[in-house]
Amino acid sequence: MDYIIKYIDETDSTNRWLKDNPSERDMVVVADYQTAGRGCGTNRWESERGKNLLFSIRIHPTESVLGTIAQEGKLSANRQFHISMAISLAITDALGQYIGDLSIKWPNDIYWRNGKICGILIEHTLQGKFIKESIIGVGLNVNQQMFESDAPNPVSLWQITEQETNREELLNSILQCFKQRLCQDLKADYMAALYRRKGYHPYTDKDGVFMAEIANVEDDGHLLLTDDSGHERRYAFKEVQYII
Repeated sequence: MDYIIKYIDETDSTNRWLKDNPSERDMVVVADYQTAGRGCGTNRWESERGKNLLFSIRIHPTESVLGTIAQEGKLSANRQFHISMAISLAITDALGQYIGDLSIKWPNDIYWRNGKICGILIEHTLQGKFIKESIIGVGLNVNQQMFESDAPNPVSLWQITEQETNREELLNSILQCFKQRLCQDLKADYMAALYRRKGYHPYTDKDGVFMAEIANVEDDGHLLLTDDSGHERRYAFKEVQYII
């Protein structure tokens, strides 16, 4: 999987840039600044110009990319969570060369201790029962020293190490790790890397606050929790929140 890498000064969103510039080639677009960088839903992503890694990857998940993970030469739509696991593990692999204490907050936020260092937004285009294209947007806090928004818990690599990091070297490491992770069976590594993997912790859903432990993450990405009364609870993304 060879990427075309395009560097741009500014865009509203790297995900949208790839949508506006369609191609059958796998591609990465990297921006120094996003005027409308976003997370999932209505969330915004704060990033100082020229300090962080803001990029999106476009892939076409075929057998040549995924190896034995593919079915009929493509990735089934009900296995799309494989892409989420692959990119989140790839980023923790690459960051692990600089820092420890990393974890993945379900489904794919990257945490250092209790601080969010990276957010990921993935958008799929389906063709029948298969994924035709995936666009994976990444906002990774690298060299930003201060955060001014009201986001509750941002942290950057600079704040942890107090050193500047070469963003291009880090990007290349992420892309290499992602290429490797895509063709692996990821479930065990993903489960082991989960934030608050063991023990009971506070969550909240439409019915209020409760204590629970992670029981499993299903192949389609649903989170299974076991509450302190022994009841199993199953959630899609955005149906439950961690209390941090």
